[in-house]
Amino acid sequence: MKHTLWALALLAGLVCSASASADPLDQPAKESPLAEKRLVNGLVHAGPKRLVAVGQRGHILFSDDEGKSWNQASVPVSSDLTAVQFVDEKTGFAVGHDGVVLRSDDGALSWRKVFDGRVANTLMLRQLQDMPPSAERERLLPEAKRNAEQGPDKPLLDLHFSSASEGFVVGAYNLIFETKDGGRTWSSWYAQTDNDKLLNLYAIRAHRDGLYIAGEAGLLLKLDAKARRFVALRSAYAGSYFGLVDAPAGLIAFGMRGNALLSRDEGATWQPLATQLQASVTAAALSSDGKVLLADQSGGIARSADGGATYQRVPLPAAMPLAALAVTPTGLILGGPRGLRATP
Repeated sequence: MKHTLWALALLAGLVCSASASADPLDQPAKESPLAEKRLVNGLVHAGPKRLVAVGQRGHILFSDDEGKSWNQASVPVSSDLTAVQFVDEKTGFAVGHDGVVLRSDDGALSWRKVFDGRVANTLMLRQLQDMPPSAERERLLPEAKRNAEQGPDKPLLDLHFSSASEGFVVGAYNLIFETKDGGRTWSSWYAQTDNDKLLNLYAIRAHRDGLYIAGEAGLLLKLDAKARRFVALRSAYAGSYFGLVDAPAGLIAFGMRGNALLSRDEGATWQPLATQLQASVTAAALSSDGKVLLADQSGGIARSADGGATYQRVPLPAAMPLAALAVTPTGLILGGPRGLRATP
């Protein structure tokens, strides 16, 4: 597995899950005055004023003053969290290790668990067992049985909800699930991806009328809604992609060693971007005026003023390793292994 912030967080979460005396799925996140100084993996806006950050040991924090101060939310699990999305000011979802999916209906103040790795393993296995005999079923069924034997140790790494009801979550080793009722019930898409090697799925984003997944070893997928399958796109880069951006200029896929590519034709072709970044690109953000920002794990940030086509470095007073990024009217909010920081 590649040595990036995502991979390191994945490894740390697996070690913590294996060594903890109590299952993090059964232990609420502890309140801590140091939560904003701990690992942050995801950072988004919930409405025009509120910022929400997710990270280590189930910590979820929110700020209403552009990152000057943070409050900790009530969270029913202590699994490491990897990504968060709000579909409106009140309704949000977060995903993380142990296959956990959380939902908030009060703007991040409190959360409830709507899915986890225990349910995921049972669901995958049952759906495959119910499939008609096929080569794909026979290939995947042993993997699903191994997952069930190993327990709920696989992380979910990203999510995309088109509404408070409908969404997908994706994760390690080709984990992908869909809900159409806000998380009450789920279906597995484990057998509905062009991902024979069961590579990690790191990111999922909508762009124009399509839905896309980026993953390990150059994997790019696009939803074929009619066939109900994520089909492979031709990739111009063999390294791992860690994120996707629905940018004004087109769809951007970013990943290892500063690499990013832009597609102006909905994934048919891709052109390399000169990001001005050297380390693995681990986070992205869009400003209200259409500027695109990319951040790497060494603390470098590059900004595009033309919708994502060309970039210039953003000077920062002090660099910090980055895994999450948000734009406010007064500056940037940075998140990573050292926690949260607001910068002009």
